[in-house]
Amino acid sequence: MFGLIFFILFTPGVSEFICTSSDLEMSYTFCDSAAHAFMFNLTPCSTMNKSVWKAALTWIPRSDIYFLKIVFDVRYDGAKALLWKELLCSGADDEYSVCGMLKGETLVSTFDIKGSRIKFPKGNYSIIVQGFSDDSENNMVICLNFTMIVKQDTF
Repeated sequence: MFGLIFFILFTPGVSEFICTSSDLEMSYTFCDSAAHAFMFNLTPCSTMNKSVWKAALTWIPRSDIYFLKIVFDVRYDGAKALLWKELLCSGADDEYSVCGMLKGETLVSTFDIKGSRIKFPKGNYSIIVQGFSDDSENNMVICLNFTMIVKQDTF
């Protein structure tokens, strides 16, 4: 119960550190001013010689999740680098644990992020992750602004 209270009380707009090391620094803020029940961790905190990152996510959505479209907007040193949209939940044959969750339920999930395919050049990355409960991208259920600072080239 104490851990749940800890991440519910995060102050909106305040940056939350994910990790910091000699070659990588990551943090996030929420795009809106509402309080969120959300926590995200990533290990190991390094871009050097790591093929898989382990991610841990805890989230209590503020609305039912029957449809969920995720939009990633990645910028590298201020320039647009990637815009990627992925439909996670459509209401039929959904494979992700977040699909079908009701408002107030707690999602606790761990997953791998395969980083070996990507070599991150030294620089500042801004990654805005938005979740929408409709295909028109009008009803946002969550929005996070990740900051990733790669301190040295990996190649």
